[in-house]
This record gives sequence, C-alpha cells and structure tokens, in this order.
Amino acid sequence: MYIKHSLFLLAGRNWGLALVIWLFSLSPVQAAIELRVAIAKNVNQLIVGSTTTAIVTDASGKELGEIPAMNSFIAQPGGGGISLGKMQSGQLLIAPEADGYVWIGDRWYRGSLKIMREGSGFIAINYVELEDYLYSVVGSEAVPSWPKEALKAQAVASRTYALYKHSTARSVLYDLDATQMSQVYKGVGNEYVRTHEAVNATQGEIMTYEGKAILAVFHSSSGGHTENVEDVWTSPLPYLRGVIDYDQTAPVFQWTKTFSGGELGNLIGGVGRVKEMIPEATTPFGRVVTMKVVGDRGAKLVKGTHLRQLLGLRSTLFSVSQQGDNFQVSGRGFGHGLGLSQWGAYYMATQGYNYKQILTHYYQNIIFSKMEEKLVQVFTQDLIE
Repeated sequence: MYIKHSLFLLAGRNWGLALVIWLFSLSPVQAAIELRVAIAKNVNQLIVGSTTTAIVTDASGKELGEIPAMNSFIAQPGGGGISLGKMQSGQLLIAPEADGYVWIGDRWYRGSLKIMREGSGFIAINYVELEDYLYSVVGSEAVPSWPKEALKAQAVASRTYALYKHSTARSVLYDLDATQMSQVYKGVGNEYVRTHEAVNATQGEIMTYEGKAILAVFHSSSGGHTENVEDVWTSPLPYLRGVIDYDQTAPVFQWTKTFSGGELGNLIGGVGRVKEMIPEATTPFGRVVTMKVVGDRGAKLVKGTHLRQLLGLRSTLFSVSQQGDNFQVSGRGFGHGLGLSQWGAYYMATQGYNYKQILTHYYQNIIFSKMEEKLVQVFTQDLIE
C-alpha cells in the first residue's frame, strides 16, 4: 500500500501532529515506496511462478487459488480476462508468501505481479519496493566491479529518477518500464553484493530542486561534454546543464561506422542513393539536431535522434565524411548526453571523488535530501491544504 493512500483513511485535521510524529517514527522499510514496473506489454503468453507458495487474487481481493512453490503456470488471455491454469479473472495479482520471488517470463523478481488485459493481450506489472528495485537497477545499469563511489552515485541517481517517475507517471497502470525507456531492471539475477552495498549505503537519499525530486537522467558517455537539456529535448531545467565530462577512458568515447550511399539510401528511405549529408542544426556541443540528406531521387531533413535510430549509432554526437561513394560516420559517446555520465562517474571515483562530489558535478544546483523527510513534508502539506 502506498503511504499517501493510507492517509486518506484518517479523518479530520486534528490528526496532523500525530501523523507527523508517526511518519518520523517509521523505519525505511515501513515507509517504503512501492513502484509499478512494466515487465511485459501486450503479450499473449507469459510463464509465471514463485519460489514460495503464491496466493492468486482478483481485483476485489478474492482468493482464486495458489501457485505451489517452485511451480509455474502459463498466463494467457481467455474469456475476456486472464487465464492462469484453472484460475481466470479480468485482473490477477500473484503474491509470493514469506518474501519469495516471483517468476515473470524468464527472470526472478522481488515483490508481486499484477496481470491485466491490454488490447488483445495483457500487461505484466511488477510491484516492488523502491530499495529492492534499486538492487537490480544498479547491477543492470553499472558495472558491479566499479569503484564503490561510482556505484553509490548510480544508486542515488536511479533512486531519484524512480521517485520522480513514480510521482509523475503518465500511465495509470505503471510508473516505469524495465528497459532503457526508463532504466534497465533485470530482476534478482542482476543483483550483486556490491550493488546491495551501494544501495544500502545511500538508503533513502535523493537529489532535489526546490523541494522536489529531480529528473535524474543519466547516460553511458557524453563524448567529452554533457548537454543543456533544452538543446536536446524541450524545456530548460536548472539542474540539467552542460558540463565537462571525464569519460575519455570509456570504450565508447570514440567510434566509427561506414556506409555506402546505397546502404544509407535503403536505411533512410525516400531519397534514393545518398549523395551528400549536410548538418542543418547542431547543439552548442556538436550533437546533430537535424541533418539534410541529399540523394539522387530527392532530399529531406532528418532529425538527429531519428538518424541515430535508423543507422544504429551510439549517439547524435557525430560528423560525416565522404570518400567516393562511402560515408564514414565518426562519433563520440553513448546516449543522450544529459545528466550523469556513467563513465565520467567511474573516472572521477578512481581519482578519489566521493559520490556527492560526482553527482553535484553532473547535476547543478541540487540539494541532497532523505526521502523519508521529503515524504513527511509533502504529506503534512497535503493535510494543511
């Protein structure tokens, strides 16, 4: 249950002082935020199971049956709802007992699983506490053998990002994806001793601006300099400003790809055999915003992000040189170039910088806060209003 939801059960403003005292007395586990992570979307079949006996209930909480420990069933659409063995309902919640793990598709996950219809198929959502979620995210996003300060920086960035998404989720069904669309989350199999240590050492710590969790985006390597957010996306943010990156040791710092004019024409489409590629707009630090592509059958403007996708490039920080019919794309970095550079964090940690120094370099004008304190402030304000 979300803490905020439980507060609405309290009637009357006289509860205010008692509520503040109660919230301050909660341990981090009791005050845990439960995230909703979409593991699979619009699928027609999914294997689910549990390490311990798992109770299966419907949307009303009615118990429909159970999944025995270390057994599995195939979930699939059926009868207007979801079929799981002999159990069937429009929505199924699978909750392992005794802190067991739930099997979803091909991995073990902490927490519980909700399955709901989506289009002609269904969506599988992992309900998991934030700190438990981070054990896997840090292990999936960073290299577990990296210096502990780099891993701690990743833990705080990932916690802040998850909390931001939790409070601003566009979907009514889930807060985050399990992929790079949000941040990579691969379940228990990507947890390591060192990722546990990094999460535990920074427990509940987030970055805030004007009292709110920031949009703590991150990337692998910027290629020497991160970007101002408005130059890559849309609106400016005072904490996502371009800074020098220390990612020169990254294996993705520099890269090249070569294409023939015909290959480019096939990949880009609509212009025939490519004859010329001319940057029309770039960011102050060199990322391609739009590129004019000229072919023997026409020309068109292509967004840098779309061109990156079409050509399988690591970033939009690239230039194009031509030799005869061949085009060489020379680029730097991997990712959008906003916020924390993971390889930059790695290098800074090897030079003795701690995680707070790393984070305040890549995120400007931020304050470090404890998540529990922020929850108290928000909930107390809700009562006053």
